[in-house]
Amino acid sequence: MKPKNVTRRSFVGTVSAGAVGTITLGGMQAFGASGTSNKLAILGGEAVRANKPWPGWPYVDKKVLEEIEKTTQSGIWCRIQSATGTVATFEKEYAKMMGVPRCIAVGSGTQALHTSVEALGLGPGDEVITSPYTDPGTISAILSARALPVLGDIDRYSFQLDPDDVERRITKNTKAIIPVHMMGQPADLDRFLQIAKKHNLFLIEDACQAHFAKFRGKMLGSIGDVGCFSHQTSKVVSCGEGGSIISNNEELLEQCYTVQNHGTSKQGRTETIGPKYRMNEFEGAILLGQLPTALERHVLRNKNANYLSSKIKDIPGVTPQKLYDGTEEGSFYLYTMNYNKEVYNGIPREKYLKALSAEGINVSPYITNGLHKEPWVENIMNRKEYKYMYGADRLKQYKEEMACPVCDLICDEEMLMLWASGPLLGTQQDMDDIINAMTKLYENRDQLKSV
Repeated sequence: MKPKNVTRRSFVGTVSAGAVGTITLGGMQAFGASGTSNKLAILGGEAVRANKPWPGWPYVDKKVLEEIEKTTQSGIWCRIQSATGTVATFEKEYAKMMGVPRCIAVGSGTQALHTSVEALGLGPGDEVITSPYTDPGTISAILSARALPVLGDIDRYSFQLDPDDVERRITKNTKAIIPVHMMGQPADLDRFLQIAKKHNLFLIEDACQAHFAKFRGKMLGSIGDVGCFSHQTSKVVSCGEGGSIISNNEELLEQCYTVQNHGTSKQGRTETIGPKYRMNEFEGAILLGQLPTALERHVLRNKNANYLSSKIKDIPGVTPQKLYDGTEEGSFYLYTMNYNKEVYNGIPREKYLKALSAEGINVSPYITNGLHKEPWVENIMNRKEYKYMYGADRLKQYKEEMACPVCDLICDEEMLMLWASGPLLGTQQDMDDIINAMTKLYENRDQLKSV
């Protein structure tokens, strides 16, 4: 028997003892009060979603394949071979879509961030505040410049860097803030812009997950001093590995170009310290093939994410990611929720996730350890250059103030993450499967004790 759509969160009415089948609620049907449809799949019941694939990712169509073939045959495989090649063309098209004058393409999101840090002149002796709840690439960009990553705690329900915690960590050596637009939704930019202005700090947007997300009429990445994106395979605009940098500051972008081109400017002069971070023409080709239909997928992800949130918000103990005032559209690279085990009789998240997976909905804890708990902290504490640049007293204080208890709570107990680049391109029935499975777990939460 196929499970029926459920659009109400609580079942109403009574069913006779031993009844099997469905309860009719306002013309809709829900799982029966007993029988296999009401038994959790992990305990032998019928799964809500069985043997139904999700939309695939990465996105490949005829246009993508044509661009790759054309590039292969052209013999122009490196961006410096042509001023009108795929990378240069992607930069122009992406800048236009993001509402900025220019874009610089590089080899990864991490490279985009490191290039920006270097181009802004941040380095030894400087401190940059960012989130512990992010990909290691965020702090790698700071460490590669030999600056000090200072980690602020996060908000419990948005999973974004907490502006209050950031402000209390500012020192005389703080030069920049890197808010991370986690899951592809905007961080609290109103607050971060105020803090940056008040303390004369650069604002670098880590928008690696946040393609086409919009805040107060502007695309993420175009709001701070500089914005950085990733085009890694899982991202919603992807080419395997790749990254891009945008800004409204033409002079800064020119410096970004020079830094990522091993310190060599467009005039062919080697002017500064810089790695070789150039995007290649095959990556540019894949991105160019995706761009014409990328916004269509963005609209569909937002439609499905909004539908999910409108239903899931009524399921007790599960809260969709909090979005800040001013958020108009999200990227929804990930769709995330906060799990409250107390509503589920103290059942730990791990059991909830196993039970949800058995129903055919694969959700994960996402990041298992905040970056403040990773070995790199001890590594830099023992490095001679960091001891020399920052001094023993500052490093001692740095380690003592590293605690991020909210991040720990999210990592250890509360995060529920649905990878969304592919799945949120599904149908409303696909979304209903997620809602039905989560509703089933709540209505039968007493069974979770046996998982």
